[in-house]
Amino acid sequence: MAAVPNIVSKQVYSTYEKKLDREVREGPMPKHIGIIMDGNRRYAREFLGDDINAGHKAGEKKIHELLDWCLDLNIKYVTVYAFSSENFERDEGEVNFLMEMAEESLREIVEDPRIMSNRVRVRVLGDREKLPGYVCDAIDYVDEKTGDNDNFIFSICLAYGGRQEIVNAVREIAGKVRSGEVDPEDISEGMLSEHLYTSDMPDPDLILRTSGEVRISNFLLWQLAYSELYFTDVYWPGFRHIDLLRAIRTYQQRVRRYGR
Repeated sequence: MAAVPNIVSKQVYSTYEKKLDREVREGPMPKHIGIIMDGNRRYAREFLGDDINAGHKAGEKKIHELLDWCLDLNIKYVTVYAFSSENFERDEGEVNFLMEMAEESLREIVEDPRIMSNRVRVRVLGDREKLPGYVCDAIDYVDEKTGDNDNFIFSICLAYGGRQEIVNAVREIAGKVRSGEVDPEDISEGMLSEHLYTSDMPDPDLILRTSGEVRISNFLLWQLAYSELYFTDVYWPGFRHIDLLRAIRTYQQRVRRYGR
């Protein structure tokens, strides 16, 4: 008899998910979602016998599911935080595994038929000088394959740090001031935004972080000035479609005044 409540629970969950999906589709959809994918290692410790690499692989597979969900909801811009500039301080073996996984994942994702059929451009944002050559080669491959796609933009942050991104933008503008190309009086928020990795994208409407941590961790610091923030206790590998729907519904229920 133990299976009966489980069956009922799944039916109730399915009914609730379908109802929530309908409600979300009727509301204003965020154009750009940024996701801090946190919790792979804790997921591994609790559910995978402490196999950290298996936790990272489970998190990588979840990215493909996320892409499906966002395409279905017609969310045009999705930016995921895969590997921060600070993550290089982790154990060398773990970093090497993550870099090898990144290369493999980048080469695999552009072969996914969904990418070309939906005209998804896949981009990597971050400091390429910190990445191994083989990862940079994979990034070039992705750019070549998807560079002309323009219906959706799927951005993966690798070796990324929000503060460093701003510093790099300021350096570029300072160089233009020094060369006489830019008058200091003309420097504006818009000009700085034009020198960021995300210069051709709208700022994120919603920033979502998994794993229960309530902080931004150096992610899109300039861009999130007016973003709605949503935090969930779910570890990234355990993130579900219904969790995304709940985040979007919360975004839809908030009144965005932009200081007015």
